[in-house]
Amino acid sequence: MSRPKNDTFLRALLKEPTDYTPLWLMRQAGRYLPEYCATRKRAGNFLNLCKTPSLACEVTLQPLARYDLDAAILFSDILTVPDAMGLGLYFAEGEGPKFERPLREEWAINNLTAPDPYDHLGYVMDAVAEIRRALDNSVPLIGFSGSPYTLACYMIEGQGSSDFRHIKGMMYSRPDLLHKILSVTADAVTSYLNAQIDSGAQAVMIFDTWGGSLSAAAYQEFSLAYMQRIVAGLKKEKDGQRIPSIVFTKNGGLWLEKIAAIGCDGVGLDWTIDIGEARRRVGDQVALQGNIDPNVLFGTPETIAAETRKVLDSYGPGNTGHVFNLGHGISQYTPPENVSVLVDTVHSHSRSLRK
Repeated sequence: MSRPKNDTFLRALLKEPTDYTPLWLMRQAGRYLPEYCATRKRAGNFLNLCKTPSLACEVTLQPLARYDLDAAILFSDILTVPDAMGLGLYFAEGEGPKFERPLREEWAINNLTAPDPYDHLGYVMDAVAEIRRALDNSVPLIGFSGSPYTLACYMIEGQGSSDFRHIKGMMYSRPDLLHKILSVTADAVTSYLNAQIDSGAQAVMIFDTWGGSLSAAAYQEFSLAYMQRIVAGLKKEKDGQRIPSIVFTKNGGLWLEKIAAIGCDGVGLDWTIDIGEARRRVGDQVALQGNIDPNVLFGTPETIAAETRKVLDSYGPGNTGHVFNLGHGISQYTPPENVSVLVDTVHSHSRSLRK
């Protein structure tokens, strides 16, 4: 299997020279696109959209039809893994994801097992395979999972949280139980990502959305250690091609050097850290992905272009090791035409910087 016709994203992650800075957008298939909203309406609900491979493929490809993006990312949800563990995922209208059976009891935690990705999550693997066929080797496909700690936040809290009192209460009263959940979940995520690679994913990303809510010591023990374990267990090659990995901890800029040292190929950055400073701190150890504030996309076209150039200028000279992205997921209220300004500016300005 050869690399995609446009392999700029993969080359940037592997710190190989590129003609321009590649980009993709976190949550690039989402509610800001009218075509996505139409497909989601046809699906009936969000879970049906995730669990129907043909529809997941359709929405994965929609942003690539509209914008000149350098990678596709599997359309799915991080909570597919705990759902497959039997926690009863459902989406309350206007309230986000919830679990019917959050993990609070010791017996339930001791009974927790890692699901077989092909059995319980076969619809995801079918979607990956279908998307790869539809892409026809045009751009790479990114697979992903939530981090064990981030997944555990939902699994224990039962829904999103502002204070994480249930998971942090367990962390400080029964750390053995939390480690049990994280260990099983790390095994589940490793096998899940490897199954995505076997099904056709050409890079994988771990989203650690809530790791940044931890203290420095707790982050290393309860989040980073388990991501390191996953990265060590990932398949590094498939059909003779390297499969790079990206780790993203929102609000993780304080621990950048430690994240870069776990063996991943790329580190995702949110918008709170200057990407030039991040590059100076980690050197050539990893590629960097990011990191414009998603809310810049509510500005004027001139502001969007100027802020985009600032990120590229801050990263600095050279033609290796940068994947442009937002510092977090794109807002559902983003005007679609503003994304065109961002994409065009990244490609044109990064080309001019290489001259």
